[in-house]
Amino acid sequence: MQEQLTHENTSFQQKTFPVTVVCDAIYFQSNIGSIFRISEAFGVSKIILTGEQLVFSPRKINKTSRSTHQMVPYEIIEKASDAVTYLKNNAYQIIVLEITNKSIPLPSLHLKSDTPIALVIGNEISGVCETFLQNAAQTIHIEMFGKNSSINVAQATGIALYEIINKL
Repeated sequence: MQEQLTHENTSFQQKTFPVTVVCDAIYFQSNIGSIFRISEAFGVSKIILTGEQLVFSPRKINKTSRSTHQMVPYEIIEKASDAVTYLKNNAYQIIVLEITNKSIPLPSLHLKSDTPIALVIGNEISGVCETFLQNAAQTIHIEMFGKNSSINVAQATGIALYEIINKL
């Protein structure tokens, strides 16, 4: 007989990977909470939140984060240019998740195994800003087969992290 497991009786091995998720001006609190939950599940080492108008409300994100915002270290860097400087000074390979005229499909992503990864995800309306696009080592997109060319940022983050972690 098959039995559903709970958090307490799963046998998943806990790991942390050299991956930082950079949230470029993501403002919807439910998306931020979901990104924390997804990041914790995939062993992300850190989250960086950018945006000069950013409102980060632990009380509001808790519903979707399920308290994972207390488990994944995070930092707020208001300006994208300051975040890029931080990433470059710490030798990150900057991977931007955005569909562009030069982006490659997610499965084609090539990672340097000895270099930390910064996965940059973009604003719910306008996507990833020009500052990150111009500083990307690679720009990737998720291939879609319907009429729509985008999905929710948290869902896209989960898909991208699954592929990245499996490549590591």
